[in-house]
Amino acid sequence: MSLPKFAKIRQRFSATSITDIATCIEEEFQKQNATQKIQPGMEIAITVGSRGIANIPLIVKCVADEIKKREAVPFIIPAMGSHGGATAEGQVEVLEGLGVTEESTGCEIRSSMDVVEVGETSAGIPVYVDKYAYEADGIIVMGRVKPHTDFKSEIESGVLKMASIGMGKHKQALALHTYGIHGIRDMMPEVGKVAMANSKTLYGVGIVENAHEETAIIQMMDPLHIEEEEKMLLKKAFELMPSLPMKELDLLIVDEIGKNYSGTGMDTNIIGRIRVLGVKEPESPSIKYVLASNLSDASHGNALGIGLADLTTKRLFNKLDLKKMNENVVTSTFLDRAKIPIVLDNDREAIAAALRANWGVEDEEARIARIPNTLHIGEMYVSQKVYEELKDHENIEIIEELMELSFDSDGYLS
Repeated sequence: MSLPKFAKIRQRFSATSITDIATCIEEEFQKQNATQKIQPGMEIAITVGSRGIANIPLIVKCVADEIKKREAVPFIIPAMGSHGGATAEGQVEVLEGLGVTEESTGCEIRSSMDVVEVGETSAGIPVYVDKYAYEADGIIVMGRVKPHTDFKSEIESGVLKMASIGMGKHKQALALHTYGIHGIRDMMPEVGKVAMANSKTLYGVGIVENAHEETAIIQMMDPLHIEEEEKMLLKKAFELMPSLPMKELDLLIVDEIGKNYSGTGMDTNIIGRIRVLGVKEPESPSIKYVLASNLSDASHGNALGIGLADLTTKRLFNKLDLKKMNENVVTSTFLDRAKIPIVLDNDREAIAAALRANWGVEDEEARIARIPNTLHIGEMYVSQKVYEELKDHENIEIIEELMELSFDSDGYLS
């Protein structure tokens, strides 16, 4: 194997971010005149999901602090469907992996997989709400609004999804995923609305991030207006969404996959692969081979999304917790996403295998990019062929000039 040289580049994204999160959240509570709804002595549940969200411990703490200012008692409920192995203990572990703890947020975490049936949709789908949330005096449903990794619609990932599949736990996830894409794309918004209408939901909190994965928007919403306001936030999220700076690659090396980076382990919007029956694959970017090198510790063995890759390593394979991963993928019904790709000894062997299968392209001419994960793609390594095409682009900064790739003693990229 004769590898090309690689340069380290940075993408320049034009984006603003919130510099004072505490003040922003304080102003949102004031805009909503929250003192009218939040009364002294009330217990208020705050939903926190399993997605990697920038500043999430601080955001939760600031929301909790605003509740405390009004002499009420905030507490956290994990709102993440079947994630964490569909167990109460596993979901607390997921929160801890995101930095969301009782110490970091200043409020209790109450985790349970028990739910209360609160109604049904027009199609007869039963609607469930977490038991602790249902018994609370109020609920604040919080979630990041962003493009979904499974489908495209006016409502994708966001507060309504958190109110439905998140707050409804494993039971709601099963009820919706039974219908495949139709369930999570078409039925999910109504489930979320029924869940909020038949519980003591006080507000939704929508979070939007910029292309640098920084907090760009935090918006509190009245439950009656969440659907229309979330549609507007989704449009802003699309405008701010980052992407790879190239449209075609022979090999994409992803240093880490994991649930803390994307619900699918790797963001399908970034790698251009969906792998769901009945959903058309994106035309761009076009990537021949994807190498998933490692699994994040925060995923606790759940490597859902490994099926989006073509190659992986023994290091990742040895971290698999099949029970957790299988629980998640069987619930979703998107079985292809947990298929195990070819397993190689290390990065060196995996790259060699990909180049061997890169028909008609000399190794030195291969179009390769290396990213830390699909959440953080501001900086990356690119092979010489890609470097020559990008180096003069106004939105590309060269951090390190062309150099040889280096591997450690175990054959993994340094």
